[in-house]
Amino acid sequence: MTNNKMCEGRICAVTGAGRGIGREYALLLAAEGAKVVVNDFGGARDGSAGGGSNPAQDVVAEIKAAGGEAVAHLGDASSYADAQAMVKLAIDTFGGIDVVVNNAGILRDRMLFSMSEEEWDSVIKVHLKGTWASSRVVAEYWRNRAKEGLKNDGRIINTTSVSGLYGNPGQSNYGAAKAGIATFTLIAAEELARYGVTCNAVAPGALTRLTEDLGLPPEMLERFGPEWVAPVITWLASSQSADVTGQVIESNGSLLGIAQGWIRGPHVTNPPLDPHEMDTVIRGLLAKATPRTKMSDIN
Repeated sequence: MTNNKMCEGRICAVTGAGRGIGREYALLLAAEGAKVVVNDFGGARDGSAGGGSNPAQDVVAEIKAAGGEAVAHLGDASSYADAQAMVKLAIDTFGGIDVVVNNAGILRDRMLFSMSEEEWDSVIKVHLKGTWASSRVVAEYWRNRAKEGLKNDGRIINTTSVSGLYGNPGQSNYGAAKAGIATFTLIAAEELARYGVTCNAVAPGALTRLTEDLGLPPEMLERFGPEWVAPVITWLASSQSADVTGQVIESNGSLLGIAQGWIRGPHVTNPPLDPHEMDTVIRGLLAKATPRTKMSDIN
């Protein structure tokens, strides 16, 4: 363990940072010297309004008690106006922004044939639109700085999921949003590279309010605490990762790996025009293809 703080002076905003994984991200970033905007709407697991004190304020108090710098933002991560306000808060309070960690999320699990329109829309809005909203705002900020001749060392760190990468029954809304986030990450990485900005995604494995009912065996519980994911986020937020972009990283206490997405597999050139030939051709290609990873295959 080194005494050097790898995020010293970095200005980071973390959405959904009042509890669970986001809280661990905010605490570790602050412990490593970052100034943190702790965003949390304070809602329940399904996205409905919560009660009592906002957890973002509790995390800020915890960071300050440990000698760090932080400020709470109580806006809705899926709101573009609130995303603008969050970035403005970082700039007004700390003088700029270097990192956005898009972590806020909700669950509305349901089998496809039972899912309501509201259950679909709400999950897509929080995860996919929420990721776009803050990324859109901060991307414009960094682009304007670059046009003024200023240097950026910016980071967008998104949250995908093995559900989106490998598919999990009962989560067509959540998985679709998370798959979209993974592809969004690849595109944003290419668009923003010229402005000194990287964009990566993490597929975390951790027990939080969203995953507490998975029923993991006791021997796995100690390896699925959110503290196992925070070091990857902190490294990505630091200047050490400046040459890493467009990557999707799986992270939990049992595994750290690079997820490899769509690649062109077995193929033929000059495919047949006759549909009667397709069965033979496509089945021949499938026989040569690497089987995809399924949720049942992962640890």
